[in-house]
Amino acid sequence: MAPLVLGIDSSTQATKALLVDAESGEILEQRRATHPDGTEVDPRAWLAAVDEAAGPLLERADAVSVGGQQHGMVLLDAQGEVVRDALLWNDTRSAPEAQTLIEEMGGPEASVEEIGSLMVASFTASKLRWVRDHEPENAKRAASVLLPHDYVSLHLAEQGAAPFTDRGDASGTGYYSTRTEAWAPELAERALGTALALPRLPGAPQEVMARTARGAVIAAGTGDNMGAALGLSQGPGDVSVSIGTSGVCAMVSPTRPGDASGTVTGFADATGNFLPMTTTINASRILEAARALLGVEHEELSRLALASVPGANGVTLLPYFDGERTPNRPTARATLTGMSTATTREDVARAYVEGLLCSLADGIAALEDRTGTAAARITLIGGAARSQAVQQLAPANFGREVTIAPEGEYVALGAARQAAWALSGAGEAPTWRLSGSRTVGAEPTPEVLGAYRELKDRTESWG
Repeated sequence: MAPLVLGIDSSTQATKALLVDAESGEILEQRRATHPDGTEVDPRAWLAAVDEAAGPLLERADAVSVGGQQHGMVLLDAQGEVVRDALLWNDTRSAPEAQTLIEEMGGPEASVEEIGSLMVASFTASKLRWVRDHEPENAKRAASVLLPHDYVSLHLAEQGAAPFTDRGDASGTGYYSTRTEAWAPELAERALGTALALPRLPGAPQEVMARTARGAVIAAGTGDNMGAALGLSQGPGDVSVSIGTSGVCAMVSPTRPGDASGTVTGFADATGNFLPMTTTINASRILEAARALLGVEHEELSRLALASVPGANGVTLLPYFDGERTPNRPTARATLTGMSTATTREDVARAYVEGLLCSLADGIAALEDRTGTAAARITLIGGAARSQAVQQLAPANFGREVTIAPEGEYVALGAARQAAWALSGAGEAPTWRLSGSRTVGAEPTPEVLGAYRELKDRTESWG
């Protein structure tokens, strides 16, 4: 009988657990438990959720691994107790502190040279500085800091295990150096104003970091985006385009990227490569805005969009409804232009879908530019990737074939694959065939992207 592995995704919204056949990658059972809402959460709620979702599966697993939301700050005191509620990646109160830390490091170029990315509010270090400046008593109590996936992994380990993490999730903290491939503890100390114990890093991505109370192997775990790359079996040059609330374009790269503008974040991945990423604030919410404007459901929105023509008869949407991160226009708003008395509902629907896809096309182009690598394969995942209009128009807007991945919990699947890798001790992660994918192509429409970029340039000074 093949060994079984358990992959866990401790995301912002919920814990998802998959019990998987370690040899074939077949999902045998899955469970889920929800998390509290908010950008500031008691991390002990995640432990209750993992007990509920993964607990009944854990005793059947030979190995386990946790993928988790990146960047979140879990502060512990000398006894290992939680000092304050965790600040999550999407808590932006530390934006001024992020800017201060960039200046203290010597500017954007110095930040990128050391930590691989431009410091932003989502990074753990900026949250540590916020605690130093606004909650000095909590800063004094703090003895160690963990990432969300570290905290959950430690909960699953036998009593007495030391905290551990991986280079992928560590690279989003602001105190891990992608230049030296090691912690930069002085950056964590500078951020909080006091020395902090940091979790152990693996010497190899498949290292066994701990065991459960009943002896099952525990792998290093990783951040959610790195877990998804593992779940999709991405190799160098492969790009995943996740279209959820936000849009995330991530490319596996063998070389360490650097972008002082902050457009591309230079994260490490969970295999020894790098995972440069671009992120847009607006993604599926663009389609939701179109549905609300036109008063239609998703299927009808796709039908309307596909009934128009490339370029929507001159109508172009710059979809920065809630500001934007790529490009960095936090105060911007959406612009819909080119309408006439002949403009139809179909044209407006088409413009919204094309605006979403052009925004993501810019993200892919930035990855290619900063890494010097052309995208080898583009895979669409996420809720909005189920849209028929998105699926049919993506290859036209991107100018190349696109793979549509089946619906799935790819972070949890990637964690399971890492667990299987640690269990085997092999030099490479196991090869699991992802069934149900399909590749679609279309005649390229570069004129659509050209009109979008012209509008983007024309509105640069608007906010």
